[in-house]
Amino acid sequence: MVPHSSVPGALVQLGQTAWWRLASWWRIVQLGSLILALAISPSSYTPAARSALLRQIYVGTAPILWGFTLACALASLVLIRIVVVTALSYGLSKYALEMVVRVLVLELIPLTAALFVALRSTLASAADISALRQGNEAGAHWLQGVLPLRDEFLPRALAGVFAVLTLAAVSCVVSLVLAYLVVYGFTFEGLSGYTRTVGHVFNPAMTLIFSLKTLFLSLAVAVIPLASGLDDSAARLSRSNVELHALVRLFVVVLVIEVVSLVGNYY
Repeated sequence: MVPHSSVPGALVQLGQTAWWRLASWWRIVQLGSLILALAISPSSYTPAARSALLRQIYVGTAPILWGFTLACALASLVLIRIVVVTALSYGLSKYALEMVVRVLVLELIPLTAALFVALRSTLASAADISALRQGNEAGAHWLQGVLPLRDEFLPRALAGVFAVLTLAAVSCVVSLVLAYLVVYGFTFEGLSGYTRTVGHVFNPAMTLIFSLKTLFLSLAVAVIPLASGLDDSAARLSRSNVELHALVRLFVVVLVIEVVSLVGNYY
């Protein structure tokens, strides 16, 4: 039986933990707001800032673009074939293409692109930012009159957003082309029916939800690791633990975005 004297202490500790969690999420919101304000400010794009941004975009996108597109194409080909064959066996062939577009393009590809960019690129930024704080370099930048948010965080954040949007867009196009080839083959005879089916799926409401979902996933992947690297607790953690904390926070936000998008699409 728990002593009565330990109950207030447990409640205090629980309250402190909850307050720390809320403060961490509030810092993420603040950092996202600051990065958004900097991103739309013309003064942020000095020649040096543009050079750093282009470098971060290239490093964050080019090495993974073709590998991800190839892997996504192979996985899409297998999934499309399974759906088409299964639909044919049940006499539901007219629904096969629409199911492929809904499941693969609307749901799986944006999520996969976001997680891939996070694992290959932006989660490492959390550890880099944490190391930057521990090395006191951010303070040195402030003393030199250079804004760390503009010079260190903004290029990484915009590069993360660009990487997710690029991977998702290229993979969606490749998957749509593969879906057409699997269903109709190398002919233009099914083009009118195919475009009609795709247009039926991508109605204005679905298109808006798909665009917002992809945008919010890219923002989450870009901002949350950076904010986790700025967290006070990150200064006491190893590189792998910093990445793990950022991954857990990112997973929570991605899950919320997915649930909201599913509710918007199907309810």
